[in-house]
Amino acid sequence: MHIDVVSDAADAGSVDLADRTFAVDYNEPLVHQVVTAYMAGSRRGTKARKSRAEVRGGGAKPWRQKGLGRARAGSIRSPIWRGGGATFAAKPRSFEQKVNRKMYRGAMRSILSELIRRERLLVVEDFVLGKPKTKDMVARLSTLGLTDVLIVTAQQDDTLTLAARNLRNVAVQQCAEVSPVSLLTFDKVIMTVAAAKRIEGRFA
Repeated sequence: MHIDVVSDAADAGSVDLADRTFAVDYNEPLVHQVVTAYMAGSRRGTKARKSRAEVRGGGAKPWRQKGLGRARAGSIRSPIWRGGGATFAAKPRSFEQKVNRKMYRGAMRSILSELIRRERLLVVEDFVLGKPKTKDMVARLSTLGLTDVLIVTAQQDDTLTLAARNLRNVAVQQCAEVSPVSLLTFDKVIMTVAAAKRIEGRFA
């Protein structure tokens, strides 16, 4: 498929991208599953509470078993006591969900294709700033009419990263870092021609 290259020049031309990567049907259940798994995998899972065996104290029986007319108690650290341990204490764990490579690639192809259909993916010949200045980034995006955008480059570009880091709705990623969540988070996605070609080869 041919995608027009966005440029200030009148004869910007177009880039030819593989239909297998950028023109497939949208598989919503697959995209939902992969995005859910990706977000679950980013959870830290460090929540922890103490069980009755881990709470300090409670080794002695608080009172004798019989004769006092009180309920039987074996420890002051019982879960039903104030200051006692938790009944089902939360422990650090992983929320990772298994997603095989074929599913992940299929979801990425589906997302990229849908971005093109909805005209949310723009391809530019190059995206370069002379200095790592936020105002320069804002000015460049203003010429394109964009405020909420993900910029995808072929290689690490510290100038773009520094210029965009103070902008709330602007992010810069290498094509190797692009994820389903990052593609869906922003209103628009800008890719350089080199980045689009690398993504084409990665998910073909």
